[in-house]
Amino acid sequence: MGFSEDTELQPFLIGLFQSMYLVTVLGNLLIILAVTSDSHLHTPMYFFLGSLSLADVGFISTTVPKMIVDILTHSTAISYDGCFMQMFTFVLFGSMDDVLLLVMAYDRFVAICHPLHYQVIMNPRRCGFLLLLSLMASLLDSLMQTLVLVGVTCFSGVDISNFFCDPSQLLYLNCSDTFSSDIVIYLVGIIYGFVPMSGIFYSYYKIVSSILRVPSAGGRYKAFSTCGSHLTVVCLFYGTAFGVFLSSAFSLSAWKRAMASLVYTVVTPMLNPFIYSLRNRDIKRAMRRLLSSARWPEGRTAPSPAITESLAPCRSFPPVLTESLALRQCPRQLAIAPRVRPALPPLQLLLQDPPAPPASGPRAGISPL
Repeated sequence: MGFSEDTELQPFLIGLFQSMYLVTVLGNLLIILAVTSDSHLHTPMYFFLGSLSLADVGFISTTVPKMIVDILTHSTAISYDGCFMQMFTFVLFGSMDDVLLLVMAYDRFVAICHPLHYQVIMNPRRCGFLLLLSLMASLLDSLMQTLVLVGVTCFSGVDISNFFCDPSQLLYLNCSDTFSSDIVIYLVGIIYGFVPMSGIFYSYYKIVSSILRVPSAGGRYKAFSTCGSHLTVVCLFYGTAFGVFLSSAFSLSAWKRAMASLVYTVVTPMLNPFIYSLRNRDIKRAMRRLLSSARWPEGRTAPSPAITESLAPCRSFPPVLTESLALRQCPRQLAIAPRVRPALPPLQLLLQDPPAPPASGPRAGISPL
């Protein structure tokens, strides 16, 4: 088991896989932090997106760290227990991605086709139930494939032409009871391949039918933009999975099979954060807030966007300012921006002249004796 035995190519592979792994983990963790920290993203769609990002982190963590260690130690062997553990976690997180994409398609179907009942149908209890159901279905798939191989006493070979314990190749190496292996392969393909793809296809069929009934072009674009990122991730995930299946079915070379598995296990989880962050304004806005809150020190507040725009001509104050300090530094620029003043009543009071002190002498209109 290994990716490449070329010693000259191994330093390049270490740097490449390590950078891809760090980008994937950091990108998905940023999405999770943005969803959990921003109250505007506490919706079913972003709840499932955070769960998908967490599954992607686990999915890539089952293969890439072990591959980097193998390249560093020049080892291509894996223990029997280690192989089964890697296969179990790989199938678990891979199936989790598969089922969550189906759940997210159902969420978009309800949001677009039944918008008035969306809050009632996708309530927090049902969202939690769908997430638990996805986890149980993934666990069932992982246990089913692992238990079939636990009872295998004869393997036709000990060489795995891949950089991880691929379940499909391990099932094909079984030479004692091929009937049970074939049953598991077909059963898994139907339940975790055909059923999710059929559900996603039906959901988008209904979504497209509903969008086409929208009279305005702007309304159609706005409705379809809410599911564009999900559709891109679905095509990427199932396209690469289909490529891995073809590479195993037609007995391609070990290098081609490893490259197909690399795209499926590494490239797809790495691209998911970029797809959702570049095509989703809410995610970009939440990440901007998250990064800005981490940049400003404790006890200081960043100037509001309206204050920042109105103070664009002013360059005399340092970058770390509270709103009141910015006001004292550049009152003239704030005074010539009346459009900002109604939106900021506390700062508007600071621009006005201080009230006259109360009269301490006799009241007006009464002459002293």
